[in-house]
Amino acid sequence: MPIGYNATISAPHMHGTCLELLEEHLKPGMHALDVGSGTGYLTACFAMMVGPQGRAVGVEHIPELVSSSIDNLKKSAAAPLLKEGSLSVHVADGRQGWPELAPYDAIHVGAAAPQIPQPLIEQLKPGGRMVIPVGNIFQDLQVVDKKADGSISVRSETSVRYVPLTSRASQLHDY
Repeated sequence: MPIGYNATISAPHMHGTCLELLEEHLKPGMHALDVGSGTGYLTACFAMMVGPQGRAVGVEHIPELVSSSIDNLKKSAAAPLLKEGSLSVHVADGRQGWPELAPYDAIHVGAAAPQIPQPLIEQLKPGGRMVIPVGNIFQDLQVVDKKADGSISVRSETSVRYVPLTSRASQLHDY
């Protein structure tokens, strides 16, 4: 569903799938990154799961969507977490993640990358998990697990169709 600025919100069943895949990495006190945070919905879910001792970070490269998502979060059950700082949303290029608060136990990417961005792998904590759609025309939702030794394993969960993970200029080109 379009949310403006050539951005979309993922289908509700995809939010559910991603939350299930990341559930063991969203326990109280853990840290989560939501790349392409859009409306802030999934970022709020992460914040509620990791609680005030954890950290949920949303990254979105469209400033107007960040402002709108913060307004949404202020009206949600996650508002106290936003106010005290364990929930935050930032304007940034999601392909670079948010290294300031890394490493993360869980990383969700809400747009399809042609390949898994190396900065996101680097920001994933050993023992952590990333869920990311990968591909161009044909895409798979991939589950990336980082082992204690820093190596990664990747498996495909299902075929998906997401908007591309791109630069702000490319996203707004025809807007």
